[in-house]
Amino acid sequence: MRRSEQGFTLVELLITMTLMGVVTVGLADLVVNALHQMSATSDRLDMAQDAQLGAAYFSGDVAAVGLRDYGAVALDGSLPFRPSVQLDAADSAGGVVCGPLPAAAVRLLSDDWDTSVIPAVRRTVVVAYYVNAAGELHRARCLGPSTTPSSDLRLATNVKPGSLTVTCSSTCESAVVPEGVSLRLSMSRPSTGDYDVVLSGLRRQS
Repeated sequence: MRRSEQGFTLVELLITMTLMGVVTVGLADLVVNALHQMSATSDRLDMAQDAQLGAAYFSGDVAAVGLRDYGAVALDGSLPFRPSVQLDAADSAGGVVCGPLPAAAVRLLSDDWDTSVIPAVRRTVVVAYYVNAAGELHRARCLGPSTTPSSDLRLATNVKPGSLTVTCSSTCESAVVPEGVSLRLSMSRPSTGDYDVVLSGLRRQS
């Protein structure tokens, strides 16, 4: 008895390989697009988390801003403020040192009282928001009389150079401390493009 030796012809093999190539290319495109979308989604989530972290810190810092002028008394008996918001400020702006640090887009100054001693001692708090050479937004905080930052937190990465702007509800650096302060910036990654962020806060002190 003869065995059947039927199989695929060369033409059938070539057609099959061509179809497999077409299918493989299509699947590869789908996989690449899916990975790209995953990367873009992950980057957007990272930037959104950075924005939330920055917003929490900035609103609290603005709420506390305000240096009292204890050498003067207003007609109504209240203590007036001294300029408490500094823009494009060096780490020794206004004679209040907190550093060494790069120039800050904004420094927010406030009073703090050490009640662990009698009488209580007034200290100055400096919070500086700056972008370093790596494009990271940092928040550094000094508590006088120490001039060395007690903390220096990285709040955001991939900040676009020159994108930081500060606006106030009134003149920022006036002795009449503004009621509100906002910090605007843009973060950028290749997978997502620009991501604009606004950090804002309202002052509590009156």
